[in-house]
Amino acid sequence: MTEAVTGSSVGRFDIDRDQMGRDLVSLVLTVVELLRQLMERQAIRRVEQGDLSEEQVERIGETLMCLEERMTELCEQHDLRLEDLNLDLGPLGSLLPRD
Repeated sequence: MTEAVTGSSVGRFDIDRDQMGRDLVSLVLTVVELLRQLMERQAIRRVEQGDLSEEQVERIGETLMCLEERMTELCEQHDLRLEDLNLDLGPLGSLLPRD
């Protein structure tokens, strides 16, 4: 975004709509990837506790694989990589854990 000051106008901004759309897609996919990773960690904890049936474990595994494949497809459709979704939070580190 660039600021353009003309005559008496104060703080007018030119917005690149295409870039804004790409940034919005990136933000939405970042949130979805964060939720997917949280669900995956929770599922692994439940499996490790041993209180799920084999069928439940199988369904969880299949669901997680499908979600990961779909995220990869969505990133490819929008010319992004999963690594592009990770946000640098400064002193807190990155939003998504690096595998």
